[in-house]
Amino acid sequence: MSGAFIDTNVWVYAVDEAEPTKQLRAKAAIQAEMAVGIVVSAQVLGEFYVTATRKLARPLLHADAQAYVRDMRRQRVVPIGDRLVDEAIAGAQSWQLSYWDALLLVAARTAGCDRLLTEDLQHGRAIDGVTIVDPFLEGAEGADADPGA
Repeated sequence: MSGAFIDTNVWVYAVDEAEPTKQLRAKAAIQAEMAVGIVVSAQVLGEFYVTATRKLARPLLHADAQAYVRDMRRQRVVPIGDRLVDEAIAGAQSWQLSYWDALLLVAARTAGCDRLLTEDLQHGRAIDGVTIVDPFLEGAEGADADPGA
């Protein structure tokens, strides 16, 4: 397995001007993973659009968010179908996670990713062959160690 699955929060911080430190770290993490290969899911694309246009302090315009989603779709996109939903329901129970977090892990595993970049889960925890990496932690793999540089 190789490559990184990037969760919605990393993509959102990459465009969130209200969080400049996290914005720099998110952009650095995305850029660093481009060489190895980035994976997202249809879930991430939809969540990004909703969050970027409705939940930021300075929401993106529809056209800007739509263009960003088009750029994200240039990466490998995992479709969410009934098999992944079933696996996520089972994973949520066995891993003690929310359904949505389990769905991210199942999508990452299905795509052959060895890392899931997110701030929402426990950094360093390995679940079913996928290691959680919080790119916003100092010194985390994929994180920019000095965002002020």
